Amino acid sequence: MPALATLERFIARVEENAHVEAIEEFYTENASMQENNAAPRVGRDLLVAHEARALARAASVRSTCVRPALVNGDHVVIHWIFEFSWNDGSTGRIEELAWQRWEGERIAQEQFFYDPKQFVPRPPA
Repeated sequence: MPALATLERFIARVEENAHVEAIEEFYTENASMQENNAAPRVGRDLLVAHEARALARAASVRSTCVRPALVNGDHVVIHWIFEFSWNDGSTGRIEELAWQRWEGERIAQEQFFYDPKQFVPRPPA
């Protein structure tokens, strides 16, 4: 079960848009991430590489935790909103729930739940 201070540090790192660093700092070596019902990605190095590639497509990202984060023992649910300005000038907004299973002070398993239609970019203004 994560300490509340650890969870708050994790949320702060994501809200600072230090997404890659948050994975490096807060995930176990063999952590997994899963998008909806897709096959999970496994291994922190793979998670870091995937996140870096995804973020390279964005000129900027604004990440917001919609409070409260829900904690029940080793399980945490965080409601996130991500607003993107993509490199081509288009924008996007994604709202998701992240279900996490922690092992002590690190995330071992995470699954994201969202509507994939949110990934359709809006044209530049």
